[in-house]
Amino acid sequence: MPMIRPRRSLLFMPGANLRALEKARELPADGLIFDLEDAVAPDAKPAARDAAAEALAQGGYGKRELVLRVNGLDTEWGNDDLRAAARMPLDAVLLPKVETAERVRETVTALDRAGAPADLVIWCMIETPRGVLAAAEIAAAPRVAALVMGTSDLTKDLGALTLPDRLPLLTSLQLVLLAARAHGLTALDGVHLDLADEAGFAAVCAQGRALGFDGKTLIHPKQIAPANTAFAPSMEEVAQARKIIAAHEEALAAGKGIVVLDGRLVENLHVDAARRMLALADAIAELEAG
Repeated sequence: MPMIRPRRSLLFMPGANLRALEKARELPADGLIFDLEDAVAPDAKPAARDAAAEALAQGGYGKRELVLRVNGLDTEWGNDDLRAAARMPLDAVLLPKVETAERVRETVTALDRAGAPADLVIWCMIETPRGVLAAAEIAAAPRVAALVMGTSDLTKDLGALTLPDRLPLLTSLQLVLLAARAHGLTALDGVHLDLADEAGFAAVCAQGRALGFDGKTLIHPKQIAPANTAFAPSMEEVAQARKIIAAHEEALAAGKGIVVLDGRLVENLHVDAARRMLALADAIAELEAG
């Protein structure tokens, strides 16, 4: 089983907010996204870049995954952001509004030119109709490790309504998820903007997990715990996974070709899924212990 990294909760933090960068060292998020793009005013972007670099250099973020969302290469800040990212202790660089694989290749070239580590991967925000339709091409681009839904901008560009069941977005969500899975990538669901709507947030987390997303991007620390719960295997699921694996092993030892557990046929695909679930549960426990 390949190593699994929990990505239940990825919290966006404005790079210009020094207090948020400090507080994040104590938050139980699986990952942190230091944001230089949407969350930062134009005249504050250079200072935000410097603040993010300083916070990352100081460390103290434990085993959390560390990601920098840069400004696009078509902006006046994009190249400077990538040059700075090349020197930061990051796990990934998150690109905004990706619509072509060429944008990814340009980014990789810029990072390499700036001396970035060869294992610094690219995450891509898919937040426009063009991005959704090109998701498979983008997922196949070099060094791409994750596709991240940008549901707010996508809703605007579609001219869609913001509905509790997200029906207007389902086709886009599934197309991006299909592209990610076809290329073995992580898929992250988009943010939920209504901080007062706790029931609605829980519902879209449950929907995201049911669709197959690995986790959710967040805009406030209060969303971390519900996201962690929603995208983690429950105690009942872990127990069932152990039963599936045990029944399969017993059947193999007895020379049986068919496994039936609680009246349901167990196939290799169920065993693989059960092993992945246990690996995720173990990785979560290790992350939380650290």
